[in-house]
Amino acid sequence: MSQALPGIQHVIAISSGKGGVGKSTVSVNLALALAQKGFRVGLADVDIYGPSIPTLLGLEKEQPRMLNQQLVPITCHDIKVMSMGFLVGQDTPAILRGPMITKFIQQFVTGVLWGELDYLLLDLPPGTGDAQLSLAQTVPLTGALVVTTPQALSVKVALRGLRMFEKVKIPILGVVENMSGWATPSGEPSPFRGGQALSEIAGVSFLGRIPMDQTVAISGDESSPLLIGYPAADAVQSFRDLASALVDQVSLIAGGPTPLGQFHWNLISDSGAPAHREPGETPVLEKAGPRRYAQEEVTPVGLKKAGESGLIIQWADGSDHQLDYRGLRLVCPCAVCVDEDTGERKLVPSMVPLDVKAAAIESVGSYALKITWSDGHSTGLYAFERLRQLGEARAVALAGHSVN
Repeated sequence: MSQALPGIQHVIAISSGKGGVGKSTVSVNLALALAQKGFRVGLADVDIYGPSIPTLLGLEKEQPRMLNQQLVPITCHDIKVMSMGFLVGQDTPAILRGPMITKFIQQFVTGVLWGELDYLLLDLPPGTGDAQLSLAQTVPLTGALVVTTPQALSVKVALRGLRMFEKVKIPILGVVENMSGWATPSGEPSPFRGGQALSEIAGVSFLGRIPMDQTVAISGDESSPLLIGYPAADAVQSFRDLASALVDQVSLIAGGPTPLGQFHWNLISDSGAPAHREPGETPVLEKAGPRRYAQEEVTPVGLKKAGESGLIIQWADGSDHQLDYRGLRLVCPCAVCVDEDTGERKLVPSMVPLDVKAAAIESVGSYALKITWSDGHSTGLYAFERLRQLGEARAVALAGHSVN
């Protein structure tokens, strides 16, 4: 039976049918791309037979410490990392039978102090054996991402792995094709089509291609991940696009799109503004699964300016909440502003301008807003539930002030 992982919103299995397709490279750079978008990300190297995450991140000499009988992950480039390689070394073989594999899988996922995470990525070993089955039975997976290369053999084996997840009722988030193209003698790129063919055969989403780029191999050999060591490389944007596509797929599985839809609102030019409800209109919303609040209470149906100092959020239950810009900036939840381990706020209020304003607001899947501030800060994600809490708290405070 799967166990809940407190504090972790989404657990994503990254799988491949065979080895050598660059699954771990995809896992590392996808984790970094998500972190650079402002998400709180963990990366678990569950490939217990051939752990490569420590090498790719330059962490071979690291050893995690224990706290309250749990492993403390290594933090690297704003992601939290745990790997079998930290404990047995990169050159030591892991000789394990089925029951021991299950035990290690459980330890590396449920026995780690991950803290609060938006995404926990699990880099699986290739194949369809005990590791994959153990995960399906012990971890509440949001879904699986399948990595393939364009070759027909890779696609054929990847399809078997994909079908295995379907049989154990794990949603397939989509397929990504790694090492996707090469330069012809004329200099024109020649894309393969294996990954797209796999997605069509299986009836799942195709999330994108990662092109052949020698910088990817160089970064791996240098133990400097591509998105950190070579941010101008051709493949970098492909990983960022993959991260965006993954977020969208998770949103569809987790709760579907909100009435606001996907948007990017430039508040300076007032272009791209989302919908807002006119007075007297009644919101219409399909019921969804239970949450801490009723679904209507944490589903925004409108967003508009409140003069020059704040926003008005209109909720599907008919209520409106006004939030001021500086108040929102001061409670930014990102790792720069809040210590992830202690919850202590690191942001010094005096460092935030009194006239700080939102320069842009964009939707993040179906559960949060990302705000770019006039002081240049842009890494905080404001979950709808948190915005509802802030709106209610402000309304109570204003009501108390008016009474006094």
